[in-house]
Amino acid sequence: MKDAANGSTSDASQNSEPKIQNCIEVSAGLVFRNGLLLITQRRLQDHLGGLWEFPGGKRESGESDETCLRRELQEELGIEVEVRELIKSIEHSYPEKTVHLKFFRCALLQNEPEPIGCAALAWVSAGELAHYAFPEADAQLLEELAASPGWWT
Repeated sequence: MKDAANGSTSDASQNSEPKIQNCIEVSAGLVFRNGLLLITQRRLQDHLGGLWEFPGGKRESGESDETCLRRELQEELGIEVEVRELIKSIEHSYPEKTVHLKFFRCALLQNEPEPIGCAALAWVSAGELAHYAFPEADAQLLEELAASPGWWT
């Protein structure tokens, strides 16, 4: 169907649903230490509660990805990190929202992580990752982590 006012083409069957879902920008950290990777467990009351994830969180308005990640890791785990290179960028749609995840390699600078804003934390090896349940959005990165032993050194 062609809209005479602006010359655009649209499908009338899609008019009842918005084309753009709520998109949330998320920065997450891949913090490696001695061949292990830091993961955190989401609190039960949170979206996807009980699942494991890479620590991080939602970017606030006007905040860079790197600033967001440093803030979130300080709030959730009480640690200070140096945000290094972007490892992976993934967009994933859930029924209620879309998330754009950016995963950065991080170096632990100060403090030992504590589960302040999460249910639990663990330092895991590449072989142990498969024993933890992660959100669907992390599946592609999990495969790459398992196939990339160089990231773990």
